[in-house]
Amino acid sequence: MVIGWLTLAFIAFATLSPIRDRPSFAADPHVEHFAAFAVMALAFVVGYPRRAMLVVLLVVFSAFTLEAMQLLTPDRHGHLADAFFKVAGGLAGIGAGHLLLLLVLRNQSGR
Repeated sequence: MVIGWLTLAFIAFATLSPIRDRPSFAADPHVEHFAAFAVMALAFVVGYPRRAMLVVLLVVFSAFTLEAMQLLTPDRHGHLADAFFKVAGGLAGIGAGHLLLLLVLRNQSGR
């Protein structure tokens, strides 16, 4: 659960910091957006396994809110396409998290 919140905080920093301070891990920013939100969402699903709707709302809300907040910074810009890549990554992370939980439960019940 802490990992999800720390990941969201890092994403917020990377999204809202001045462009020169923005960490970059991939050549394509859309890959970064997708991957960051996938990791965050997976961490939230594992941390809050019975709160699926809350995790979905958190992913969608944070993606669109962070993109909108970029419009308030002097050297950043928010794009709807970026928000959609973030949401897509988040939904992929949610799916992966639920699959992981399913596999863990199946493995525990098979003992």
